[in-house]
Amino acid sequence: MEIPIYVYIIDYILGVVMYTLIGRSAMNIFQKEDSEFFFMKAFVKLTNPILDLFKFMTPSFLIRAVVPLYIAWFIFMVRFYLLPVMLGYGEMGMLSFPLDSEISRLIYDIFGKK
Repeated sequence: MEIPIYVYIIDYILGVVMYTLIGRSAMNIFQKEDSEFFFMKAFVKLTNPILDLFKFMTPSFLIRAVVPLYIAWFIFMVRFYLLPVMLGYGEMGMLSFPLDSEISRLIYDIFGKK
């Protein structure tokens, strides 16, 4: 089945945003949000606009470190339910996300048995 280019574009954008939010949460375990560490500053700078965009649907009782994971979960749900509709699938199969399929194929090529 040939996947249209717009599906790749939407999935890659949502996937990168989702994984960046997860990365920020992971970095938050080891670093404070206002840390001078380059990678933490980059994660904060890249994800703050996304957190601001979703502020209206973020519960106030969540601690600040968990908010990126909460929003990443919503983005995952959009990917999980929107992409099968766009691709015409009746149900979601394993690794049906184009971005995740590419990542898993790359990992298998690097570390798979020859």
